[in-house]
Amino acid sequence: MANSTLGRLALALSLIPLPLLAADPVVPTVSPEGHHYLSQPLVSSIFTADPSAHVFNGKIYVYPSHDVPTDIPDDDLGSEYAMHDYRVLEMDHVGAPVKVGPVALDVKDVPWASKQMWAPDAAYKNGTYFLYFPVRDKNKDKHGLGTFRIGLATSKSPMGPFKAEPQPIKLAYSMDPAVFTDDDGKSYMYFGGIWGGQLQRWATGKFDPNGSDTDLHQDDKPALSGKVARMTPDMKQLAEKPRDAVILDTNGRPVLGGQHDKRFFEASWMFKRDGKYYYTYSTGDTHFLNYAIGKSPYGPFHYTGHILQPVQGWTTHHSIIKADGKWWLFYADTQISNKNHLRNVKVTELHFNPDGTIKTINPFVD
Repeated sequence: MANSTLGRLALALSLIPLPLLAADPVVPTVSPEGHHYLSQPLVSSIFTADPSAHVFNGKIYVYPSHDVPTDIPDDDLGSEYAMHDYRVLEMDHVGAPVKVGPVALDVKDVPWASKQMWAPDAAYKNGTYFLYFPVRDKNKDKHGLGTFRIGLATSKSPMGPFKAEPQPIKLAYSMDPAVFTDDDGKSYMYFGGIWGGQLQRWATGKFDPNGSDTDLHQDDKPALSGKVARMTPDMKQLAEKPRDAVILDTNGRPVLGGQHDKRFFEASWMFKRDGKYYYTYSTGDTHFLNYAIGKSPYGPFHYTGHILQPVQGWTTHHSIIKADGKWWLFYADTQISNKNHLRNVKVTELHFNPDGTIKTINPFVD
């Protein structure tokens, strides 16, 4: 009797989907303030953030940061974001089951890197998948930390594994690479981020290891801009010196450093709709996702408004794609952990007004 009971139990356990056997965290249904979330995490078996979503071969692939637990305190450098590898998410369509891939790239397999593999992006061309990623090199600054560079790894599969190039991409620096390919086949890389992303230390065109930890502290002057540069046809290097992705206000003047609800902080993402170039980004310490519209992939871009109001958690980093005839916003919050450095990726539909402006999204429904 005991053996038959054990046998039935073993059979029953074998029929349970493997994700249910993992020690997945309990997902709260409401925020600590009692608000219901607009959307739910795509996965709960790992912590994910900074989702760069793409449609490859009819499927959606999301290239997120892979958050990991740490005892490092929060600071302005983002030291608590101690990610060390990447794993890719795959789904047939929005709402379908999500597959979590194995490790696609680990920091130990990048010869020049030291730590902190932050927000990546991906692209595809001529049978090769390209993974672009920011990570600290082995040089040291005043804090004993490496300089953020942008690396490249390639694979024949969208899920990886990816093999890293032996050196970082020349002319690129800081963090948050995002690659956009225009209708004519030319590709552009957008990158940069202030505070922990060190963009303020590149203000003169050369890296200042003793520069400011946050911004230039010049609130009445034009804000620091994210960078943009056309890429070489092989997608491995920048074809030109990066230039500013300038954001202009309603009067045609550059947004100022003191306008924290409008100025660029990090998380560049570009998409094109009806001939307009939408340069989207995060405001960082004011926690908005914003957009500005231009007539060229280089800009200038005219500030237009908020895409997403503040989520639960400190950082907001996103991507926007069109799939199955709809536009989708991928973003992240801290619904599962309620800790800034342990986030979870989400997706919600993006809606446009007839004039091309975006309807601002509230990440809560009440």
